[in-house]
Amino acid sequence: MKIAILSRNMSLYSTKRLVEAGTARGHKMTVINTLHCYMNIASQHPGIHYKGERLEDVDAVIPRIGASVTFYGTAVLRQFESMGVLAVNSSIAINRARDKLRALQLLSRRGIGLPVTGFANSPDEIPDLIKMVGGAPLVIKLLEGTQGIGVVLAETTQAAESVIQAFMGLKANIMVQEYVKDAGGRDLRCFVVGGKVIAAMSRQAKPGEFRSNLHRGGTAKLAKITAEERDAAIRAAKIMGLNVAGVDILRSQQGPLVMEVNASPGLKGIEAATGMDIAGMIIEFIEKSADGLNHSRESSAG
Repeated sequence: MKIAILSRNMSLYSTKRLVEAGTARGHKMTVINTLHCYMNIASQHPGIHYKGERLEDVDAVIPRIGASVTFYGTAVLRQFESMGVLAVNSSIAINRARDKLRALQLLSRRGIGLPVTGFANSPDEIPDLIKMVGGAPLVIKLLEGTQGIGVVLAETTQAAESVIQAFMGLKANIMVQEYVKDAGGRDLRCFVVGGKVIAAMSRQAKPGEFRSNLHRGGTAKLAKITAEERDAAIRAAKIMGLNVAGVDILRSQQGPLVMEVNASPGLKGIEAATGMDIAGMIIEFIEKSADGLNHSRESSAG
């Protein structure tokens, strides 16, 4: 198969590992800079051009689209989809997961355990917003933030009011969440591929920090998850429509609470913590999906 990876940096660990895993399984792997693609949007022969040439014979595409280029990246991915190319994660699913507020609303509607979350537009609502999520300490998150950036722990009501007012003054979209003390600065990253949790790691925040993201200095180790946590991760990925997802879960007295569903989860931390060939499992999923798609087409033709 010819498999394209949409990535702006071929030296990134996740991109390199996917190239290695695909090549090892006999596939032709190519890395395409998402922002350098340009599209021919036509009814008869829709196409994508790259470096002056039309991309031909691509069988599958792995989107590694950064949050900052979601709009253009998903437009490119939609074009691949319109050309009949198998996408590991669809453009619709990625957009759904990237909109953090929409994602939480969808998960809530389906009964997934979540931290109590508030969202408001006017500074007049701040006191009740804080009360609604259980008061301070509480967590304030930029909706556009990634890798723990734009996440603030407000330990007092006064601090919470000041931070929320500051963000609102900058016209930034934020949500306010209860601070889950039970978690103790620890969370779970469940890696879901094809409707199964194939690996899980426990991430611990560094001393003095509440964010467990590895990019913020957190550490990770192999985790054994419960059946309830496994079910929550699988259901959350399915609700988002993601075939490959990193589902972040907090352990609490109320049970597992889903914090976020990541549409482009990094491979470095999970492979290091578990010793598993996650990249190879993603390539294997593509192979099975392609076989199933071909079989479906043959059945329709017959």
